[in-house]
Amino acid sequence: MKSFHHFLATAASFLCVLSLPSCKSGAGDTIKVGEFASLTGKEATFGTSSHEGTLLAVEQLNAAGGVIGKKLELITEDDQTKAGEPANAVGKLISKDGVVAILGEVASSRSLEAAPICQENKIPMISPASTNPTVTQKGDYIFRVCFNDIFQGGALANFASGTLKAKKVAVLTDVKSDYSKGLAKNFKEKFTASGGQVGVELDFNGGDKDFKGQLTAIKSDAPDAIFLPGYYNDVALICIQAKQLGLNIPIFGGDGWESESLLTIGKDAVEGHYFSTHCAPDQGTPEMKNFIEAYKKRFNGKTPDAMAVLGYDSAMVLADAIKRANTTESAALRSAIAATKDFAGASGTITLNADRDAVKALVFIQIKDGKFTYSTTVNP
Repeated sequence: MKSFHHFLATAASFLCVLSLPSCKSGAGDTIKVGEFASLTGKEATFGTSSHEGTLLAVEQLNAAGGVIGKKLELITEDDQTKAGEPANAVGKLISKDGVVAILGEVASSRSLEAAPICQENKIPMISPASTNPTVTQKGDYIFRVCFNDIFQGGALANFASGTLKAKKVAVLTDVKSDYSKGLAKNFKEKFTASGGQVGVELDFNGGDKDFKGQLTAIKSDAPDAIFLPGYYNDVALICIQAKQLGLNIPIFGGDGWESESLLTIGKDAVEGHYFSTHCAPDQGTPEMKNFIEAYKKRFNGKTPDAMAVLGYDSAMVLADAIKRANTTESAALRSAIAATKDFAGASGTITLNADRDAVKALVFIQIKDGKFTYSTTVNP
């Protein structure tokens, strides 16, 4: 339990953020850019990947001379995959560090916590990968460089009925996750509208270890497939327990699956299953090829995942907007980000629509021979 003095300090800092103007002009020797990410905790691979992509972008930009005559200074805060920490992180970045913009988060729940603070202070926030539709609805200073779950949910529904030929699908949702609940809702609406049947709908709490009760109920209902909109650590355990129960039907989900930890934990239990995500290393564009080459060189041969690619793109979109605005003044910078059109990102071409969401393609991945294998692309 945190001390009372710590509570007072945190509360005072939060109030300061909401009520005081911050240094947003970038008037010093550098342009300060904030980042908050889950560098530790149960979803640390997400934050580590997005941070590495962001860091690579900043290093490349600075090596090329910076932006509008100044070097970028990236100030990163770890939100530890904990509720409450995103507010503390962005509060510090705005009120103490005086950042001109904030990059983050991957998880929708943590972006939803931080977004109102950024909006109140008129500090542009660009999420690399938060797909819940309500994230950008928090205000006109909130953006994302990824698609949202209205598009992803629809694509997954079409995939279930088209590729999997599933007529009845069970849905297993993490009730602690805004991402999981939102994606499940959008999937169900599209799937049932196109004639599909949603069978049993069951819940779990992210971080649970025993899913046999839910999986036994699903097996009894005899669906053609299971839709599992969760994060990789829970997904791996669910797939292991499904295999142990002899539940040999396709399991599929969204971009929350994408982590090498899914393969490390799940091993042969995740073999053959599918997920949708933002891009694939083997999609073959020049931007992706250049990014992969630079990323592997910078991070000791490591292959980037979609979160790394989107972290990189979030920083590059911000830098492009600063160049076009020729200033870091918040209103002008906000307008420049909003005007992003046909930006050639590593993850694909990025155009932000009137809702500040990226209009871009989605890809499906199948796990084959213990590897993530590109399956198909779905255009918006």
